[in-house]
Amino acid sequence: MEFTMAAEWLNTAFAGYDLAILSALHELAVLAGWFFTPAFVFISLFAENGIGLILLSLVLMLFRKTRRAGICMFVAILVGALITNVLVKNFVARPRPFADEAGLFHAWWVFTGATEESSFSFPSGHTTATMAAMFALFLSLKTRARWLCFVPVVLMGLSRNYLMVHYPSDILGGILAGALGALASYFLVRALYRRLGYHADSRLARLVAGFDVRDVFVRKESLR
Repeated sequence: MEFTMAAEWLNTAFAGYDLAILSALHELAVLAGWFFTPAFVFISLFAENGIGLILLSLVLMLFRKTRRAGICMFVAILVGALITNVLVKNFVARPRPFADEAGLFHAWWVFTGATEESSFSFPSGHTTATMAAMFALFLSLKTRARWLCFVPVVLMGLSRNYLMVHYPSDILGGILAGALGALASYFLVRALYRRLGYHADSRLARLVAGFDVRDVFVRKESLR
């Protein structure tokens, strides 16, 4: 199996780290049988192509109080996807852990259910999307509860490693890519809102500042 220089470096530099975590998760899978597998499969499906996270951001956009957070999440997911799927994955071209059919990771992947994945491994797209969305939400909130935003990131990383479709170092790459996407989105959206503030009387500014989906239902009730 041929590797790019970047993939070879990752496999060498993180060999001990990746093996230690994947080995521990395999032991967990052996001890628990299939107990955790359905939950981790479900968690992974939520971020498949970013669809579940995009839907969540769109729901937040429907309400005045959460619109800015929703826009920030949506843009962060797009920027994270650009970094991961367009710029990094094909450049690094790291094969999945299960790609070597004679290797230990392939046997562990089969044991957990052999979840199919077709793209390159580094960085994890699921983790990128989750980190981008949740870190963008974290940056948009002001309450102490915002720290809970990182729980889905941890669960997503664990799910991708437990299912043996990513190396733990792929998760670190996804966290970094997602964080960059969220930061870029936060400043872009802040600039957008500042721009809209200069044109507060424009139709777009009134729509962003004033629309709330609940008003539609209130209006319908008043017309009855």
